Amino acid sequence: MTDVARDTRVFRIGIYELTAETGELRKNGKPQSRLQAQPLQVLLLLLERPTEVITRDELRDKIWAANTFVDFDHGVNTAVNKLRGAFGDSASNSRFIQTLPRVGYRFVAPVEVRDGGGGGGRVGLVGESQSAEPQSGTGEGSAIPSGRSKSLLSHPEDLPEASRAITRGLFVALQVMYLAFYVTALANFPQLQTILANLTHHARAAFVLIVLTAVAGVPLRLYLLSACAFHYRRLAENFLKLFPYVLLLDELWALAPFLIARHIGIGLALGATAALVYAPFAQRSLLLMRARGKQNP
Repeated sequence: MTDVARDTRVFRIGIYELTAETGELRKNGKPQSRLQAQPLQVLLLLLERPTEVITRDELRDKIWAANTFVDFDHGVNTAVNKLRGAFGDSASNSRFIQTLPRVGYRFVAPVEVRDGGGGGGRVGLVGESQSAEPQSGTGEGSAIPSGRSKSLLSHPEDLPEASRAITRGLFVALQVMYLAFYVTALANFPQLQTILANLTHHARAAFVLIVLTAVAGVPLRLYLLSACAFHYRRLAENFLKLFPYVLLLDELWALAPFLIARHIGIGLALGATAALVYAPFAQRSLLLMRARGKQNP
């Protein structure tokens, strides 16, 4: 006789633990309600590929394949809502299951798995490479990185959700500000040379640096503005790729207030420079918050 394969995996998600075979969910070791068949199937599919987008079509093909598709939308929404209830999660502030409207779902919390069949299998992160090197990159069709890298920069999961209109408006305002810096510098060559001559003994080198970075910055800002205007789907992902160059460019132009220090004073120039030092990181955070958007079940 052949034995029916048992799913002996036990998933650990923070303070929660799920037994795949029975659908038993425990919180801090205390049993919760047992998950029903369809919510459990949805959850297992998400847990097997955390940080990846599981599309609604894939859910339908793998879980609802034997049924008619008339009530699929209601079925998947009900299953996800039950899972959120079990984890104490919400669509507006998703800590476990993130919704990508009209696309699918993604499990965003760290997941560990072990073999619960009595073999004492080791615990490991689901989707973790066998090598010791950290994974990098982005999720499928997503601007949000697929793992927590060791970095001082904010991880998308740590950022609050915000209105897309607000994040888009602030991002556009920053691009317009930088564009104004560049155009003003390029339109005032004689005054710029005089100011630099009074500020530094390397006026010629500073002048060339300002002109070159302004010329490079104009098309960059126009690209970002047009991307916002036409709602580029991969804007955040592309910005993350450009971020090292944007960071270098913006940190150089953070010194721009000193060009008008004689009009605004050294103190105000220092304060404005300090704010501009943070500006590239603010742009990154705004785009990541915009990518998350408003989540609906």
